[in-house]
Amino acid sequence: MQKLPIPHAAALLFTAAVVSDLRPALAPSIGVVEWVATAALVVILFDGGASIGLRRFRSAAVPIALLGIPGTFATAGLVALFLHAVLGLGWLTAGLLAAAVAPTDPAVMFSVLGDREIEGRTDTVLEGESGANDPVGIALMIGLIELATHADETFWVVVRVFCLQMAVGLAVGIVGGLLEARLLPRTGRYAFLPALAVAPLVFGVAYLAHGSGFLAVFVAGLIRGDAELPHQRSVVELRERMASVAEVVVFIALGLTVNLSGIGGARWAEGLLVAAFLALIARPVVCAALLARVNLDVGEKVFVAWAGLKGAVPILLAALAVGHHVDDAQRIYETVFVVVLASVIVQGSSIPLAARALGVEATPLDEPSASGP
Repeated sequence: MQKLPIPHAAALLFTAAVVSDLRPALAPSIGVVEWVATAALVVILFDGGASIGLRRFRSAAVPIALLGIPGTFATAGLVALFLHAVLGLGWLTAGLLAAAVAPTDPAVMFSVLGDREIEGRTDTVLEGESGANDPVGIALMIGLIELATHADETFWVVVRVFCLQMAVGLAVGIVGGLLEARLLPRTGRYAFLPALAVAPLVFGVAYLAHGSGFLAVFVAGLIRGDAELPHQRSVVELRERMASVAEVVVFIALGLTVNLSGIGGARWAEGLLVAAFLALIARPVVCAALLARVNLDVGEKVFVAWAGLKGAVPILLAALAVGHHVDDAQRIYETVFVVVLASVIVQGSSIPLAARALGVEATPLDEPSASGP
């Protein structure tokens, strides 16, 4: 019997958490982790966007947009309702925790799907969603933090922050991506420079303009992907290596912040309940409703529903709550860690098996075909 592959994100996250328990001095501050995770996600999202490319993105734009925007809000709403009604959390704490776990994660999604061939548009939908819903989840979390830390604010601050983040991030990403594509060196030893410079530049401009830097980076990456030429393989390989290093760094950094021995049984139980509700109820319901009229096979829709993996982004969002000292922030952080660990271990390791069972072939790219050469 073939062993289920455990995504290395889970191993990195858990190992780093164990190390931080053994050597507490290695644990970085939340502020440092926010910067490290942000920098890593900038690289990962830019690489993910460039790997998809604008043409491939357009082929699955409808399901990506549906899952990425209303899907993120709907998932957060269902989880918040579950947390309030079943676990007894206050509405604001429930909303913050739900916003943290609603987005899927590009670091895990690109890693798990990157070395496998998935039939149809399924991989594009999942990868595109993970790039699109992170800015949505982050904007939602920032708005809720504003609501939680300012007694005079109403829920309209969430709407205002979200609209500003999305509009500015999209505009900066399009302008930055088009300018970079126009200036992209076609040949020469310096052809790699735009790949290194455009992502942090676009992120910084969007951030300073109070927009979503993550959305700007992802959009610029999509445009970049269509501008890259076949003979620029060295540039593509450099970008992919940078993203791989960033993925390792972000999971180690996030794992080091967790006091594993300090997470009590109640938090483990709460996190596992939330993870089960997300995987078995919330995401399937949202996917069934939003993808009902989308031209995907039933097996593809079920696979998309199951493969909504959580990872670095939910932990980063929980870290934002801790950094802004919102009520119950530590509880949110610990619960999100358990949710992510359960998601990457259980769902992540089952991706090949689920793909085969649902008729969505998942074959390693380096595996020879059954028919031979």
